[in-house]
Amino acid sequence: MSDAPEPHKDIDSHSGVETTGHEWDGLKELNNPAPRWWLIVWMLTIVWAIGYWVVYPSWPTLTGHTKGIAGWTQYDKLKHEQAEITQRQSGWLGKFHKASFAEIKQDPVLFEFARAGGEVVFKENCAACHGAGGEGRRGYPNLNDDDWLFGGTAEDIYNTINVGSHSTHPNTHAVAMPAFGAVMGREGMLTPAQIDDVATYVSYLRQPVASEAFTRGQAVFQQNCVSCHGEGGIGNRQMGAPRLNDAIWLYGGDKATLVQTITKGRAGVMPSWQSRMSDDSRRQVAIYVHSLGGGE
Repeated sequence: MSDAPEPHKDIDSHSGVETTGHEWDGLKELNNPAPRWWLIVWMLTIVWAIGYWVVYPSWPTLTGHTKGIAGWTQYDKLKHEQAEITQRQSGWLGKFHKASFAEIKQDPVLFEFARAGGEVVFKENCAACHGAGGEGRRGYPNLNDDDWLFGGTAEDIYNTINVGSHSTHPNTHAVAMPAFGAVMGREGMLTPAQIDDVATYVSYLRQPVASEAFTRGQAVFQQNCVSCHGEGGIGNRQMGAPRLNDAIWLYGGDKATLVQTITKGRAGVMPSWQSRMSDDSRRQVAIYVHSLGGGE
């Protein structure tokens, strides 16, 4: 009985490797099996995965998931790491909690502990509005400069963090600039021409000019704006009214924005953080913000 003839092998003329017999548009598929070491590693990963499924929580069930024979969970790991961090901080936090802002500033090590902690809390809670470095943006104050509506000492900053602005806190800063123009069908306190003149006056406060619009705007300013913004636009911290004779603008200092501000008014909002973070965290944030360079 003779052996059956071996099937014809198609050898690629370029590489000398046997093909699978498949061909697409003149392209032949070479029969290059994976190396043995690769197959061994692949099988080991399968064994490893099965072992992982057994040891750790992995498979979902109708009532939850398999727990794994190790009993390990990420929640337990998180609790352990948090407890370790709390234990490390406890000594410094105890000292920090008892110290005043002045005492903290006089202790370089304690100050750096507070500043570093405040930076972390700031980036997690405040950077979304005020920027990662406190640089602010339109409608959100820059915390790096020396322009403060409600005071720039560490105590003042701490108080603002506590009460917020137009927040639900009973002692919140609740100052607002009224709309002087006609809005929502209400007659304006000033005419569009008067608003334009006041905007001209304010835009040139740092460098007064001799013009009729400036003079008219000055008269309107004296009658309607001085009580809050002060003579010459020096501001009034008790009223929460900003300075107008510097180059620092919360909403913009161009003529069009000034007209919009005078016409429609402004009322910035900041939440109260008193119930949102611990007192130590709020004090640390106050110290960090004060250290940015604009603190008084």
